[in-house]
Amino acid sequence: MFDVNILISNGVDVNKSLELFGDMETYNDTVGEFLISAQEKLAKLEEYKNEKDMANYAIYVHSLKSDARYFGFMKLGEIAYDQELKSKDGDILYIYDHFNELKEEVEKTVSILKQYLNKEPLEEKKEEPTKESPPVIETTGEVYQSKTILVADDSNIVRNFVKKIFSDDYEVGMAKDGEETLQIIQANKDNGNIVAILLDLNMPKKDGFAVLEYMKENNLFSKMPVSIISGDSSKATIDKAFTYPIVDMIGKPFTEMDVKRVLERTLYMQEMQ
Repeated sequence: MFDVNILISNGVDVNKSLELFGDMETYNDTVGEFLISAQEKLAKLEEYKNEKDMANYAIYVHSLKSDARYFGFMKLGEIAYDQELKSKDGDILYIYDHFNELKEEVEKTVSILKQYLNKEPLEEKKEEPTKESPPVIETTGEVYQSKTILVADDSNIVRNFVKKIFSDDYEVGMAKDGEETLQIIQANKDNGNIVAILLDLNMPKKDGFAVLEYMKENNLFSKMPVSIISGDSSKATIDKAFTYPIVDMIGKPFTEMDVKRVLERTLYMQEMQ
């Protein structure tokens, strides 16, 4: 069913992608999510471009960049990275002038993946309501009943990848933005069931630093050790992150071994409390 030569002949860096996914079976199990999310993110980016909302544009193009790199679509990753930097600088004219370049590369990526997956009905999935479409933020977060690792990342690719790694050994909770992360932490801060948090810094609504600040104000780091998983490896971001008592920090893209290593350290800190 899957002909990897379709990817290779179209310039997809499959070997780089396998540093994360480990094998083609895992890649194939996950790549359909990337196909759908790339189209959804493009629609969001066009909306934010038209609204001149560069803050949210930067968040979504950052997520698109990371996902593209995970799956070996390096050209799309490069274009998205350039636009991430420009949007963070508030350079609206650059975004307007180069948006079609991003759009065309996303459409090319979608075409390659449809051919690879040999699935025409993906349009139907695209039209289905996504988790982000309705007002999904509830007044209270989910209360966990057993020991749980919380993965807070706006990329469903990352969330599901981490869940796949650890679901045999742990319960894995997931939050897709900063608000949802805060609500889950608030709902579980006294029951001891969140044993580790893997936290992205670039998330919609509230970012990872807002989560870190809440945890600092409520003295939660000893109860819920935190490690950072982030695509922002700038010195300023790293220095700011380590002003909080986090356990560790790894940059994206990372490998399965990287995630296992950082989680082991994070869990160890919880066990030492």
